Amino acid sequence: MAPEERASRAVALCFLPFINTATSLGPSVTTSSGCFGMARSSSSLLLVVFVLCCCCCCCSCVRGFRSRHAPARHDYRDALSKSILFFEGQRSGRLPAGQRMSWRRNSGLSDGSAMHVSAPGGDYMSLRVSSAGFLTLFLPMQVDLVGGYYDAGDNVKFGFPMAFTATMLAWSVIEFGGVMKGEVANARAAVRWATDYLLKATAVPNTVFVQVRFRSSFISRLLPLFLKPIYLQVGDASTDHACWERPEDMDTPRTVYKVDASNPGSDIAAETAAALAAASLVFRKSDPAYSKLLRNRAINVFEFADKHRGAYSDRLNHVVCPFYCSYSGYQDELLWGAAWLHKATRNPSYLNYIQVNGQTLGADESDNTFGWDNKHVGARILLSKAFLIQNLKSLHDYKGHADNFICSLVPGTPTSQAQYTPGGLLFKMGDSNLQYVTSTSFLLLAYAKYLTYSSKVVLCGGATVTPKKLRSIAKRQVDYILGDNPARMSYMVGYGARYPKKVHHRGSSLPSVVSHPAKISCSAGFTGLYSPAANPNTLTGAVVGGPDSSDRFPDDRNDYEQSEPATYINAPLVGALAYLAHSAGQL
Repeated sequence: MAPEERASRAVALCFLPFINTATSLGPSVTTSSGCFGMARSSSSLLLVVFVLCCCCCCCSCVRGFRSRHAPARHDYRDALSKSILFFEGQRSGRLPAGQRMSWRRNSGLSDGSAMHVSAPGGDYMSLRVSSAGFLTLFLPMQVDLVGGYYDAGDNVKFGFPMAFTATMLAWSVIEFGGVMKGEVANARAAVRWATDYLLKATAVPNTVFVQVRFRSSFISRLLPLFLKPIYLQVGDASTDHACWERPEDMDTPRTVYKVDASNPGSDIAAETAAALAAASLVFRKSDPAYSKLLRNRAINVFEFADKHRGAYSDRLNHVVCPFYCSYSGYQDELLWGAAWLHKATRNPSYLNYIQVNGQTLGADESDNTFGWDNKHVGARILLSKAFLIQNLKSLHDYKGHADNFICSLVPGTPTSQAQYTPGGLLFKMGDSNLQYVTSTSFLLLAYAKYLTYSSKVVLCGGATVTPKKLRSIAKRQVDYILGDNPARMSYMVGYGARYPKKVHHRGSSLPSVVSHPAKISCSAGFTGLYSPAANPNTLTGAVVGGPDSSDRFPDDRNDYEQSEPATYINAPLVGALAYLAHSAGQL
């Protein structure tokens, strides 16, 4: 290339940040591309941009384009590290020697050892059958359900959002683990802490729990009719929420709830299957034996979910609602679970299942919210990957379904439906809105990856949306969370100079066991809830519910809708931050 041609191209590249910014989302969108780095969308900066671009041409751009990455406004690598560290603050059970969130201690060490397991219909017997066919009755029942994660700022282990958390953590590692470098081990550990628990929750060796009594002579014929139960929750949410206790002190009932053939829960079972299947891919190379265990369990759990259909909150409404009701039904989880099993097992039977049942399971519905309750959008994006990358022609329609979701997000397109705050934040609902921001950002980056690989774009009416545009929208959302917002504060605890200090979180808001060994009782803990002081323990990496539709955030511990963190807010953010850190040259 001639020197003058190189210089001409350099000038064009230098103008890219301004051009990209002018067409990007929101009033204060920034981008990082070319050699100029970052530019704000403002016509008043045109002259400055031109002058700096000319200088840039004489400096780095003409000299062989030495710099691959432009300087980033945010330390995405630091944010990634902290977003994973957060999960250590949510751990239940016996903490490992390498626990880094040092103010936490062991908790919930007797979970599952309650005198009975609850489900609609009352208590359950335990029948154990020996290899010789002899039947033994055990009562009371005990199940090892130690471990797992507390979902948010309370001390209940809700299985539905925990399984979704595991699925999204696994998907983050699957898509972007290759660029996580030193953090990939911590990310895998976060996945495994959840899946170790889910394995316990889906299997009691040689045990079948039943509601009625049988003659032992019939047992050989009756056993095949029963599948192992799935334990979906430890702790009574209403009682737990009436206390403000550290998890290390909790003395509220640790009642265990489950679903089984008589009390189905296809939604939580299929989500659990999705989590186990996705995690099996995470460990396929690093721990093949564990990966096989996860995959086989996923197959069995999905079979249960599909065979015994029903929403778990239909029968357990008094237990799981209004906390984690299955508002969207169970069809989305069956499609989602089948998609993950197709990917994990490569068994054509799951592809056939998707082809036969996809429409009845809502494949083409227009619901465009992705989170712990509704998985339709995630399933469409995942199945579109099989079409775009593996060239599975039979899944062609899922590219169209995924495109419809994308078009609903992009302002200016004929089918745009999404709402944004004045500061540019995607806004779905007032209660924990950032969960939808992080999940959507992840999907945008994952889909951009698939489109790039296959050299495809998204057509939204007369508008063409490129993978670069999707990355720009996702980056804008993540940057908002990290501090590029009207409040000029980060919504990730411990990141940046200004972040939430009064997080709605029991363990973080009360003195730690280290500094205050004496027990803090149920009622005494409320002094921590209503205290005007900052939380004494920093829940590093926690992303809170976030600002309202007008970009306002009160930092009020008693405002759980805006100030409570949750595992399913962070899980998809892990993948998004890994991509952004890599693209900025920080990984």
